Amino acid sequence: MAARPRPTSPHLSIYRFTITMTMSIVHRATGIANYAGTVLLAAWLAAAAWGEDALNVVNTIYGSWFGMIVLFGYTWSLLHHMLGGIRHFVWDLGYGFEPGQREGLAWANLIASVVLTLLVWTLFVWMA
Repeated sequence: MAARPRPTSPHLSIYRFTITMTMSIVHRATGIANYAGTVLLAAWLAAAAWGEDALNVVNTIYGSWFGMIVLFGYTWSLLHHMLGGIRHFVWDLGYGFEPGQREGLAWANLIASVVLTLLVWTLFVWMA
């Protein structure tokens, strides 16, 4: 008996790539990035507990141009993931499922995460 071909699942070549699909992928990516950023936070806390010399080394690394870019990205990742969680909570309550609302919430998530990141860095890093 000949094997029947298995059905194939539609792929990105079938679907039009939308903002909600992008935000779904980015939400997962920021969740992963938050693990790495939390390791950086734990390293800073461990250095602070270890002593002044260790803390100065970590602060020098984090204060470099590369460290600042990484910390800026971590800040954005935390805020974006948090806002994505709020967006999912709104959906869990049964709101925001209309086509315009889904895209609006996705765009709001992206824009608000960038604005909040810039606000946090302006207030607590660049003006400090």
